[in-house]
Amino acid sequence: MALDDRNDAWRDELRKSMKGTERTNTPRVVMNELDAKTRARSYNEVNQGLTKEQAQKEASRCMDCPNPTCMEGCPVGINIPGFIKNIERGEFVEAAKVLRQTSALPAVCGRVCPQEKQCESKCFYKLKLKKEPVAIGYLERFAADYERESGNMSTPAVAPSNGIKIAAVGSGPAGLSFAGDMAKAGYDVTVFEALHEIGGVLKYGIPGFRLPNAIVDVEIENLKKMGVKFRKDIIIGKTISTKELEADGFKGIFVASGAGLPRFMNIKGENLIGVMSSNEYLTRVNLMEANNPESDTPVKMGKVVAVVGGGNTAMDSVRTALRLGAERAILVYRRSEEEMPARLEEVHHAKQEGVEFMCLHNPIEYIGDEQGHVKSMRLQKMQLGEPDASGRRSPVEIEGAIEEIAVDEVIVAIGVSPNPIVPSSVEGLEVSPKGTIVVNDSLQSNIPTLFAGGDIVRGGATVILAMGDGRKAAAEMHKYLKGQ
Repeated sequence: MALDDRNDAWRDELRKSMKGTERTNTPRVVMNELDAKTRARSYNEVNQGLTKEQAQKEASRCMDCPNPTCMEGCPVGINIPGFIKNIERGEFVEAAKVLRQTSALPAVCGRVCPQEKQCESKCFYKLKLKKEPVAIGYLERFAADYERESGNMSTPAVAPSNGIKIAAVGSGPAGLSFAGDMAKAGYDVTVFEALHEIGGVLKYGIPGFRLPNAIVDVEIENLKKMGVKFRKDIIIGKTISTKELEADGFKGIFVASGAGLPRFMNIKGENLIGVMSSNEYLTRVNLMEANNPESDTPVKMGKVVAVVGGGNTAMDSVRTALRLGAERAILVYRRSEEEMPARLEEVHHAKQEGVEFMCLHNPIEYIGDEQGHVKSMRLQKMQLGEPDASGRRSPVEIEGAIEEIAVDEVIVAIGVSPNPIVPSSVEGLEVSPKGTIVVNDSLQSNIPTLFAGGDIVRGGATVILAMGDGRKAAAEMHKYLKGQ
C-alpha cells in the first residue's frame, strides 16, 4: 500500500476509534533535560529529547486536521501531520523521510527553530481550544534523531545531473537549504564558506549546549551524499569574485552570506578591553576553542559578566559565560521581560541556570581601570511607554535614575548588520541603505543570475526563515534557468 493511501486509511480508522476529547485532554509532553546546576558548568546538550513512548503519546494528540493550519506557519512547508502520524504508528524512520522531503536540516530545526511563533502558533489546540499546542518541534527532533541513531539515514533522491554549475555563497541555513533543493533538481552545486568550518551561524553562533556541532555535521554529510560540494576558507568578493565564478562556468549564484557585522551602541567606553560583540565572543568560543587558556586566541573569562540584549544570541552569550566560569552572569535589557524576543525556553533555561536579569536597564557608559580594562558600567533605569512600530512598548528613561554595577566583561548582543563584502564587491548590484541586497518576490536581484536570501536580504532572520528563503530561491532559480 502506498504511503499516502496508508496514511488515509490510518486517519479514517483513527477518527472512528478515538473521540477528540480523549486526545485534547492529554497534557503536552515535557522535554527531558539535564539538571540545571550540572549543565550550567558544562557544554552537554541541555534538552535530552523524548523517549519513544513520550513521542508516540504526544503524536497521538495531533488532531490530523483536514486543513492543517500548522503547515501555514512553516516556512519550508513540512508535511507536519504526515510525519507526526508516522510517529504515532511507531514508523519513526518513515517520519524522518517525510521531514526530509522538504527540510535539509530536520535535526537542527527541531532544536533551534522558534516553533512557538511559527507552526505551533497555528496549531488547532492553540487557535481553537486555547490549549498547549502539539509539540511539533520536539517531535521533529525525535524523528531526525531516531533516524540518525538507527543507522538508517535516508538521502533524498536526486535527479540525473544536468551539468549546470551553481554556487551558493555561505554555508548557513539558507545556503544549505538552497544547495539541497538544487542538488535534488540535478544541478552541480558548490557551497563556498569563508570560515574553516562548514555550517555558518549553526556552528559559530549557536553553542553546543543548544545545538551540538556533531548534529550539524551529520546533516552536512547527507548533503555531500547528494552531490553537494563544499569549499572552505574562501571569501567571495575577496578570495574569488563573482565575475571569476561566472568565468569558471557557474550559471547561477545564491548569496546567503549572512549578517556578520556586529552592532554597538556608540557609548563611551565601548573600546575598553573586555567589551566585545556577541559575534566575536561566540565565534571565538564555538569555533576557535578560545575557552582553552592555551588557545592561540584565548577569550577573557570574566567573573562578573554582563550581556546587553534580549534575543536568543544574548541568551546564548550569557549562558556561555556561566559555562566559562563566571560567578555572576547578568542579562541587561532595556525593555521588560515580556518584550524579550528570545525564545521562552531559552529564558526559562537561563533562569534555571542562575542568570540574573536586569530588565528595564540600558547601558550609558562603560568605565575602565588604569590599564584600560572595563571595571563597571553605568545603567539608565527605564520604564515602558507607548508601543513602537513593532508593537512592543518603547522604553523611556526615568530621569535621574542611574545605577552603576561592577563588571569585568561585557558582551554586546543588540543585533547585527548584513555582511558587506559580497554586496560591495559586485559591480552594479542594487543594495539598500541598510546594506541588504535588494531582491524581487522571486529573491532575484537586479543582476538576473544572482539571487539572495536569509540575513543578507532580511537583515536578521531565524534559522527556519533563512531555510525558507533557500528553498524559494532554489525553486525560482530553477525556473529562471529553464526559461520559465
